Amino acid sequence: MNRTLALVIAFSSTCLFTGYAQRRVLDAQQLLRDVKVLSADSLEGRLSGSQGNRMAQDYITSRFQEIGLKPYQNNLRHTFRLEGRGITVEEAVNLIGYIPGKSDKAIVITAHYDHVGVRKGEIYNGADDNASGVAALLAAAAHFKKHKPYHTLVFVALDGEELGLQGANAFLENPPVPLPNILLNLNMDMLSINQKGELYASGSYHYPALIPYLEQVAARPQAKLLLGHDRPEQGENDWTRQSDHYQFHKRNIPFIYFGVEDHPHYHKPSDDYVNIHTTFYPDAAALVIDFLSILDKKRPVTLQNTK
Repeated sequence: MNRTLALVIAFSSTCLFTGYAQRRVLDAQQLLRDVKVLSADSLEGRLSGSQGNRMAQDYITSRFQEIGLKPYQNNLRHTFRLEGRGITVEEAVNLIGYIPGKSDKAIVITAHYDHVGVRKGEIYNGADDNASGVAALLAAAAHFKKHKPYHTLVFVALDGEELGLQGANAFLENPPVPLPNILLNLNMDMLSINQKGELYASGSYHYPALIPYLEQVAARPQAKLLLGHDRPEQGENDWTRQSDHYQFHKRNIPFIYFGVEDHPHYHKPSDDYVNIHTTFYPDAAALVIDFLSILDKKRPVTLQNTK
């Protein structure tokens, strides 16, 4: 990929930004309703290939249609074969819709909807991981459907993340837009539980040209934005390989990953809707929309992997 570095500003890897930005409003009730539906017991943890996973597909498809996202190839559902960790799914499903912009350059917004299912009779509902990311993706889609973007925005609810980032790989192996046209992957995975009101944006170590845009994201009353969790020397605290954005990074497509630090409910049966922080989470989702709005206004966006 030939992406010219427009601007590099050196900040520390963990830096709080509280600059001015227009604060967009989202429908918090709809956001929470989406999380509650996707993390209900009836979906049985949304394991890839399961009936609960298919129920999640149906719900997300209906929300894409309600919002008015356009399908590629007349179909929001894009299937692929998934195999790993003792599970084979002949037709795993990524859900892909888009909002056309004035430019054919695209920003791909992702969140995985699968989780780990039922283990030893207990349902792992995955409210934070990652119903919260999917609901925020839906909120972003609704916002930009009402506020037409300059860049084409592609919204992808991914399957197979918990089985090795397979949905993201399938998307990039058969992309609906040419890979050189993808400017950035914005990935959301776990946005809704943090006692300190902290949301991390990971990836600017690899793509420092993104720092000026992140700098403009103003803190919200219940959420503030930090940079970090993206340096190789951090070991397990380096999130570069830990969610779907890694598949983009492997192909030299810049990414920013929004998420919270691990908490006691991570990959536990207690990751239920009742434990979501219902004041922090809407503000965290709004911060992501703020960043995307700021980035979309920059014309052209030029980024480069400098690491």
